[in-house]
Amino acid sequence: MKIKIKKLSELAKIPKYAKQGDAGMDLTVTSITKLKAGYVKYGFGVALEIPQGYVGLVFPRSSIYKTDLILSNSVGVIDSGYRGEISAVMTASNFQQAYKIGERACQIVIMPYPKIEFEQVKELDSSERGSSGYGSSGK
Repeated sequence: MKIKIKKLSELAKIPKYAKQGDAGMDLTVTSITKLKAGYVKYGFGVALEIPQGYVGLVFPRSSIYKTDLILSNSVGVIDSGYRGEISAVMTASNFQQAYKIGERACQIVIMPYPKIEFEQVKELDSSERGSSGYGSSGK
């Protein structure tokens, strides 16, 4: 699948897979903006034209464990109509451990999604689990 991409910065790198079989393509930091206390925004210097019926999901890379950063919205959702810069806002209690320009901070996975139409009913079909919630499968 080909997806149109536009570089918004001279520092921008086209996202790519690090290894054969990877689901996510690495996003490289091109700008850093300190937001309100404890938050930092990483710009990746690219905009995408994701086709209708697809979504871009932005996740932190596993290297995030080396920092005290947390992706503020857990997973970034990039809808097909969005044409702005791909970015990520993270909480940062210690800005010294944050990512630097030129480092890979996140990854994007582009995947199809079904068009959902809800049907309201009075009862749902039964299942083995039923309404058992958190921790219902044991330790």
